[in-house]
Amino acid sequence: MSTDKAIYGVVAEFDLPEKLVSAGRKIHHDHGYTRLDALSPFPVHGIDDAIGVPRSILGYLVFCAGTVGFLGAIGLIYYAGAISYKLVIGGKPFFAFEPSIPVIFECTVLLSSFMAVFGMFAVNKLPQFYHPTMNYAGFPGVTNDRFLLVVEATDPKFDIVDTQRLLESLGAKKTEVVEA
Repeated sequence: MSTDKAIYGVVAEFDLPEKLVSAGRKIHHDHGYTRLDALSPFPVHGIDDAIGVPRSILGYLVFCAGTVGFLGAIGLIYYAGAISYKLVIGGKPFFAFEPSIPVIFECTVLLSSFMAVFGMFAVNKLPQFYHPTMNYAGFPGVTNDRFLLVVEATDPKFDIVDTQRLLESLGAKKTEVVEA
């Protein structure tokens, strides 16, 4: 490995998802590492709690967008029916809530779904065409049968030698230092 490039972290490879979760829990909870990531070919139950990933804010963003859609639809209907274009049709008042329900529902769902899609891209920092973990020699197998635990060099407890030894003691099949 050349010494002129910055180190991104240490990647540890595990053969079973249970070993990945166990190692993630031990390295985070028992040893105090905080800058961790896990890569796997499918969602692994419990890995977020094991490595200390906080809950996503996406649900709150979608709720706020839905509320804006709801209130915006009510405002639009009120403005159109009671202020801008006052017509009495079939004896209904200028602003009637009952016939407005489909429009309110559709605006709420429309803004919520847009926020869900675009918010997911923003929260996950997508599209991301390159990540330093792609420098790992066994990276192509991650989509098939490998489970990786990444300890980033920005972690306060990170030490190349000690971190590699710790990951090997936690059952890693292979560890490798990855450059940024």
